Amino acid sequence: MSIVTKSIVNADAEARYLSPGELDRIKSFVTSGERRLRIAQVLTDSRERIVKQAGDQLFQKRPDVVSPGGNAYGEELTATCLRDLDYYLRLVTYGIVSGDVTPIEEIGIVGVREMYKSLGTPVDGVAEGIRGLKNVATSLLSGEDAAEAGSYFDYVIGAMQ
Repeated sequence: MSIVTKSIVNADAEARYLSPGELDRIKSFVTSGERRLRIAQVLTDSRERIVKQAGDQLFQKRPDVVSPGGNAYGEELTATCLRDLDYYLRLVTYGIVSGDVTPIEEIGIVGVREMYKSLGTPVDGVAEGIRGLKNVATSLLSGEDAAEAGSYFDYVIGAMQ
């Protein structure tokens, strides 16, 4: 839920107008919209590169996942692993565009640790893959934009731990 929606829902629940503080936060959100869209566009346009390089980083750091018996052993399982990384990159772009972690939480984080555990997938390996996404993605962005995007990757990583 964006800051605009949250502010309106909260004000309406209390049958009041938006406060000056809420209006300032909305103004900041609107003002930063072009930057957030630009960041999301860079990540979207570079998704194949980001996912491939993040996967390479993961497989170098965690060769056990691509070794016989590993969760990404063989072409099909490797493709599944990369598909999951792509999924988390997409979720991060949703968060960036909305300026909020709610879409990430509601779409992709609730129950994810339990799901991976039930599948026998090492959750720390998934978190390592997302760290790789963050490393590659933020290297494509300027300092301020990288910090903005990095916070959403950190949110996902934190949810995996």
